[in-house]
Amino acid sequence: MNSPSYNRRDFLKTSSSGFGYLAFTALAQQNSLQASAPLAVKQPHFPARAKHVIFLCMQGAPSHVDLLDYKPKLIADSGKNAPSVAGRYGQAKLMKSPWKFSQHGKSGLWISELLPNLAKHADDLCVINSMSTDLPAHPQAFTQLHTGTTQFVRPSLGSWALYGLGTTNENLPGFITINPPANATRSYGSAFLPAIYQGTKIGGNALPGGGGFARRNGGGTEQASIANIKNPRFTTEAQRTQLDLVQSLNKSRMVQDGGVSAEVEGVIESYELAFRMQAEVPKVLDLTKESTATKALYGIDDAETDTFGKQCLMARKLVEAGVRFIEITHGNWDQHFNLKATLERNTNAIDKPVAGLLADLKARGLLKDTLVIWGGEFGRTPHSQGDDGRDHNNKGFTMWMAGGGVKGGMNYGKTDDYGYEAVENKMHIHDWHATVLALMGLDHEKLTYRYAGRDFRLTDVYGSVAKEIMA
Repeated sequence: MNSPSYNRRDFLKTSSSGFGYLAFTALAQQNSLQASAPLAVKQPHFPARAKHVIFLCMQGAPSHVDLLDYKPKLIADSGKNAPSVAGRYGQAKLMKSPWKFSQHGKSGLWISELLPNLAKHADDLCVINSMSTDLPAHPQAFTQLHTGTTQFVRPSLGSWALYGLGTTNENLPGFITINPPANATRSYGSAFLPAIYQGTKIGGNALPGGGGFARRNGGGTEQASIANIKNPRFTTEAQRTQLDLVQSLNKSRMVQDGGVSAEVEGVIESYELAFRMQAEVPKVLDLTKESTATKALYGIDDAETDTFGKQCLMARKLVEAGVRFIEITHGNWDQHFNLKATLERNTNAIDKPVAGLLADLKARGLLKDTLVIWGGEFGRTPHSQGDDGRDHNNKGFTMWMAGGGVKGGMNYGKTDDYGYEAVENKMHIHDWHATVLALMGLDHEKLTYRYAGRDFRLTDVYGSVAKEIMA
């Protein structure tokens, strides 16, 4: 367990004011503070395969049948009436992918020509072709992707991971979200978990008029930083003195309340973390000292890939610094029309940076301990919407994982001949959550938090771990 950042020496340094002595007395009277420090490293339920997660979230629902789910029968029957699925698609026409698929690596995974750089890492990929979620509506599905529920306010996946495992760097947040959607705070919120477990936001830039789900490719990162990371009014020493006073009062209150208060303890930890972050965050987010070769690997300084490349490189640096869970959101994958132009633009923006991230992690010996995940809230239909688009499809879609103890070079599960619905090894979002937690050494049935008279968990009363994908 990490020692509390506010130690005896800190209290004694301010004891002449009286506040330091009061705070030290408070700490002495409740010896359980160190043992219950909310961000201290915690033992997993069983040996972890992954120590870190990088979730590359493609908001808007990327088309699986154009990227990673090869369907020869869809090619053969393109232009024919789509088979009726719950009576909804009876008049639609099947539409083959405009792009060619080919096999890659020793494993022979089928990957679209839209992802030529990712295809070079085929033997590291576990492609899950049998994903499913409850509703084909963006806000609800995006919320379920992150919290396990379509409607209630619940802690996010990253918050549960941080709550279950703690963090190895006491000077940085354990959960960071880069470029999150403006109206989707649930995707990184902690809900009823203590606030110290919520994600810390870097960047984020919704496109006006798009309801929060139409977004610039990659969002804004050029001036990405954590809000209020600098204090323009006080020096570091003055801030420390100010914080000492506030913390002494917080600790005194906790003693008055009997020595145990998750809420007050969370505030204390949050204030201390915010103070320490002022020195650490700017160094970690500084990409200027990276080599020219590394920047080129991520596509930095190339107009198409610069923004997402910087975000992926930032994620690697955060992993090196010990951050437990990092999410990067890339928006505007909602292609109801203009599929050919917009999907090409999206994949051009992310293909090289994602491949660069995998290559860089592998070269540095980090991939084996870092679970990289790619995917969105659902997929798209194999029939056309208009002349050049696809509708929502929550019954079957694709995500992939790499590193972090998953088997590479494999497809897990499959959809039907056209890609409408998962028909083999179906992996619902609850199963996916259970599997991600298991890779991090957490039993989804034991990772619970008592709230409102009952024990809550990420997977509610559902979820099965896909042990077949574990190395």
